[in-house]
Order: sequence, then C-alpha cells, then structure tokens
Amino acid sequence: MKTKQALQSLAYRSVYSVIYAISLLPMTFLYAMASFTFVVVYYIVGYRKFIVIQNIARSFPEKRYGEIRAIVKKFYVCFVFYIAEIIKCTSANPTVFDKKIEFENLELIDSFINSRRNVIVCLGHCGNWEMLNFMPYKSHHEIYAVYSPLKSAIMNRLMIKLRSRFGMKLIPDKSVVRHILSENSDPSVYLFLADQCPRIKEEKYRFSLLNQKSYVFSGMEKLARKGRAAVIYLHITQLSRGNYKIVCTPICSNAESMKDGEITQKYVDLLTENINEEPYSWLWTHKRWKR
Repeated sequence: MKTKQALQSLAYRSVYSVIYAISLLPMTFLYAMASFTFVVVYYIVGYRKFIVIQNIARSFPEKRYGEIRAIVKKFYVCFVFYIAEIIKCTSANPTVFDKKIEFENLELIDSFINSRRNVIVCLGHCGNWEMLNFMPYKSHHEIYAVYSPLKSAIMNRLMIKLRSRFGMKLIPDKSVVRHILSENSDPSVYLFLADQCPRIKEEKYRFSLLNQKSYVFSGMEKLARKGRAAVIYLHITQLSRGNYKIVCTPICSNAESMKDGEITQKYVDLLTENINEEPYSWLWTHKRWKR
C-alpha cells in the first residue's frame, strides 16, 4: 500500500512539474501550441467529432450544414485555447487574470451573504469555466466548488491543486449536503456545474434544453431549498481571446419560496440563453443526451 502511494505521489509530482514548466512559457507561445493541437485534434484525430456534430445539429435544427460546420470548427479552436489558458493558470500572477476577467454584479453575492444566506451559484460548461477558479481572489467570502472525485487518484489530486490555487475550496458532491446544512458553517458560496446528464432520471426535472427533452440534476435545487439559500446563475461570455465577462444573474433570493422545479427551469432558460449567445463555447464533446 505504501509503495502504491509513493508511486502515485511521484507520478503526481512529475505531471505537475511538467505542467508548471510549460505554464512558464509566454502566452503567445502557448496559443501557438494550441493552434497546432487544433490541427491534430480537428483534422487528424477528429476527437469526438461525430458526437460534437450530432449534438450541435440536434440542438439547432434550423441551421444549415454550413452553419453547423462553422460552429463545430470554432468550438474546437476555443477548446484547445481554453486548455492553454488553464495551463497558464498554474503559475501566472493573479493580477494577470484580474485584467482578463471582468465580473459584473458581484455585489449581489455580498448582499445575500450579509443577510446570512448561503448562495448557490449555478452555471454551465460555457466559455472557459475553469477561469472561475480565480473568483475567490475577487471575493472575501468562502467559495466552494462542488465536484465529483475522479477515479484516478493522481488526476484527482492534480485537479484539486490547479483549481484551489486562488483560494477556491473543493468539496465532494457527497459531502456538500452535510456541509451546507451544518449549524457551525458560516454562509458561503457553492458553485454547481449542473448541465451534465444525471444518472438518476426524475420526471419532475425533465425540461426542454436546446430543442431536446433533457433530464437535469435535481440536487442543486433540492439543496438550495433545504438550505433556504439564494440562487444565482453565472453568465459567461468571451469578450476576446483570453478575456471573459462573468455576470451574476439572480434566480431567487430564497429557494424555499419557489415552487418545485421552478429554480431548475430558470436555470435551464438562462443556460439556453448563454449557449445561444455563443454556441461554439459550450462543451459539446460530452454525451449530454446519452440517457
């Protein structure tokens, strides 16, 4: 057991050292590497290309083939550039990102926390959502990112290391209920990426997303209702390459006062609006409608 842990620790340090060394390169060089990666991923390997084309075509039935193809190609360009930006986050000074990430209406979170309410912040895989790891640098409140632990201990440890660099605290999805309902915990912010396909289907949480009937995670709404939390949606758009705007949009000030499914419906509506604004920026490679 100790030998296995030692090997895992060595592998983790090796992988992290390589990523850190690459992150020290100028951003222009990292973007050049990303451009080369795009050629390999899009033209040669065709990474999940069929899934991407199918997802986009079904989501936008009104678009012609040429429009679909243009969205697919731009998606892959953005995808590889996002990876380059994430790598840069490993070593870059936070002041660099302070100039590249614009937050709007962030004081909305302050008002809810000051009124002694937890804040559930929901978002989708839009734009470079990993840049939200920078959010604690702009806020003096505790911010937790709810995540599902990865099967690989090495990759899981690496993910936690990269995402917590600017003060983000990661909390496993199985622990978040106990944490948010604890009488000893102060009001905090909890981030939920709620646009993936849930394992458990609930008819009450079946909505129309991008012209397709879709089951949506119920945990985010149920937790918000139990904790009497405020709920906010983060609308992420890309202003230009490497520059993002993140807008805090209120969904409700007290989840307990909302009807069943109402919070999730508003989330789906806001997510749809976000995707329609920049259809190339959503994570089309995941099998959202596999169930």
